[in-house]
Amino acid sequence: MRNGISHTSDIRAAGFTVHDVAGAVAAGTLQRVRRSWIAVPECDARRIAAATVGGRVTCVSAAALRGFWLPASAVHDKTHVSVPGTASRIDAAMVRVHWGTGPAPTGRSEHEDPILNVLFHVAHCLPERDALAVWESAVRQKAVPADVLGLVAWRSSRAAALAAVVSTLSDSGLETRFVDGLRRAGISVRQQVWIDGHPVDGLIGRSLVTQIDGFAHHSRAADRRRDLEADARLVMRGYVVLRFDYHQVLFQWDRVLETIRTAIAQGCGRRLVRPTR
Repeated sequence: MRNGISHTSDIRAAGFTVHDVAGAVAAGTLQRVRRSWIAVPECDARRIAAATVGGRVTCVSAAALRGFWLPASAVHDKTHVSVPGTASRIDAAMVRVHWGTGPAPTGRSEHEDPILNVLFHVAHCLPERDALAVWESAVRQKAVPADVLGLVAWRSSRAAALAAVVSTLSDSGLETRFVDGLRRAGISVRQQVWIDGHPVDGLIGRSLVTQIDGFAHHSRAADRRRDLEADARLVMRGYVVLRFDYHQVLFQWDRVLETIRTAIAQGCGRRLVRPTR
């Protein structure tokens, strides 16, 4: 059993007979999800949902199973399932169906899409900024090398565009959205620049530093004090530091962008700064 579920052809290939399977189902050790799919009772509901319609878990559902960053709006969505073009009689109220064909081939006994197909569907399902964040999360978690993405024949302009810009520099999906938003506004920002012995999330011009606090950031008062001390050291060296949190970047982006634009207009990125060792 792979992840608690298996195609009957794989079960037979492992040496188990039809009688073995029937006995296990009768005993409650296994459950028959579909004529050709068998699962353990504790199998993840998303894998069960995909097998029930004869498809594979994909897109944000597969990304969640792999532990990738996801926007909050996608976390509680219906199970996303990739199905062949010949599939029929699918209950759309139960799953969210993806009909497109990803770049990687799949077999009939697979219950989850390969990583390249997961990213392919994410590119088409989410807004571009969110999709980019998921892609970079996959790269950070070493699910796929960034350079490999650029060599894939995506057969999709949206996926190809993401592959062209994905990088390993963002510490979080939140930072990806932040940097992408600035670049769309015509603001050039360098990521993970080392100043005062530590990397800053973003540096605009010579002296405007941007720092991003994620959703789980500052769970301890000591973490907050450490960041305040780091900000103070930067200010004493001539830098201007703008720090934004999760809620601001996701839900108050216009205000964040206006703040940064105003700081740039005031010359905050052109100040003379003291060199650091």
